[in-house]
Amino acid sequence: MDAVRERELLDRLGAPPAGRFAEVNGFELYYEVHGAGAPLLLLHGFTQAGVAWQPYLPAFTGSYRVIVPDLRGHGRSTNPSGKFTHRQSAEDVAALLDHLDIDRCCALGFSTGGMTLLHLATRRPERIERMIVISSTSYYPERARAIMRDLDPDRLRDEANDELRKIHHRGEEQVYALRRQFHEFKDSYEDMNFTGPLLATIQAPTLIVHGDRDDFFEVGIPVEMYRAIPDSYLWIVPNGGHGLLRELSRDDAGSFRRAALAFLRGAWAASSDG
Repeated sequence: MDAVRERELLDRLGAPPAGRFAEVNGFELYYEVHGAGAPLLLLHGFTQAGVAWQPYLPAFTGSYRVIVPDLRGHGRSTNPSGKFTHRQSAEDVAALLDHLDIDRCCALGFSTGGMTLLHLATRRPERIERMIVISSTSYYPERARAIMRDLDPDRLRDEANDELRKIHHRGEEQVYALRRQFHEFKDSYEDMNFTGPLLATIQAPTLIVHGDRDDFFEVGIPVEMYRAIPDSYLWIVPNGGHGLLRELSRDDAGSFRRAALAFLRGAWAASSDG
């Protein structure tokens, strides 16, 4: 994308000064870069956008060059294919790293962002140095599929989309497409289907953070992931729901941010039984 067209598009979509576009894998991927230092990738959840990480930027930008994309079809990014898989999302992220000349990085991913990281860490293990996966899963359990079935975009009341309209900048078609894709995950069995042996191929030290009241993914799933990933750590948050990213951002003591920074810089001892 030439600089003039990029600037016009960024202005039209109301992007902040840190905003940029990368043409990767047949679509326009919006991303922001904040701070300086070693690269740190932040990946948001489904129907969210990179802005979800805003409360965490002050903690991370003091030590890292923080890359915050809007995943395919989210926020200011396009999605001409009309489809979303976490496997493809991982390829999109790898292409963004190539665009930025980043060979290897640390990463945090919430829900879909964490599931994207599982694909990236198994398919391209050399790209991930350390990662934190929050409210994520290795497969869709029936309780998640039941929620997906219930959230039929053609039956949702209009006000249910009000929050999405604030963060997705390409109109009603984009909001509807995201709702439809989420609903269609109910029938997806190949995209998120990580076995223990496949998770065991992950080379990056991995911190798994999960709420014990997660509506989508029961707490047994992160326990299974912890047991399968060789160098892994498990933090179960008492009374934590699926929306941990927002819940943890309101932690006045900043315990998650301190723990995340310590883990990312390698201050934690190697796991003895992960």
